[in-house]
Amino acid sequence: MTLKIKYLGLTEYQESWDAMKNHIEKQPYTDELWVTEHPSIYTTGLNKKDHVLPNNDIPHLFVDRGGKITYHGPGQLIIYALINLKKNNLTIRQLISILEESVISFLSNHKIDASSKKDAPGVYVNKKKIASIGLRIKKDYTYHGLSFNINMNLKPFLEINPCGFNDLKMAQLADLNIKSDLKETTKLILPIIQKKFKQHYEEHIK
Repeated sequence: MTLKIKYLGLTEYQESWDAMKNHIEKQPYTDELWVTEHPSIYTTGLNKKDHVLPNNDIPHLFVDRGGKITYHGPGQLIIYALINLKKNNLTIRQLISILEESVISFLSNHKIDASSKKDAPGVYVNKKKIASIGLRIKKDYTYHGLSFNINMNLKPFLEINPCGFNDLKMAQLADLNIKSDLKETTKLILPIIQKKFKQHYEEHIK
């Protein structure tokens, strides 16, 4: 299995979202990871229960991924997963696990213990969330994906209940004494994701 990598640089959220939807509509043969970073924005997924908007000037957008409200901003690594689940014999839970395990492996390589939760997708360090995952499935394809906090302003998270959880604190690499900026983290984590996808493919495709 080969994952095509696209490096988009800094992109507006709406621009990337529209591009993902257009990509899926074309029923592409390739499986792709899109790497980007967004200017400050809050997004809320399809679960709008108990939704409360933050009281600040940061833009907000309702989107079609799973989950509740979260924040994106400079210094956060975004990896969108545009994957054909059927072709690769993947379930949505397996895809989430691949992304979670990739972040956990990256952190383990830096001697940081991390874990995932079945009822709250993402990756946690010392009970703080360092990576979030929200996906959408359409015509057997996924889009949206992984947000990994590297070196960013975490204060906007304080004005929301991240992913719908009260008192959930956020973490980032910069606060864990890991000297890995956005560029270096991207370079190191993409091979891990590709390896885990390949392992699943070889185990489940006959």
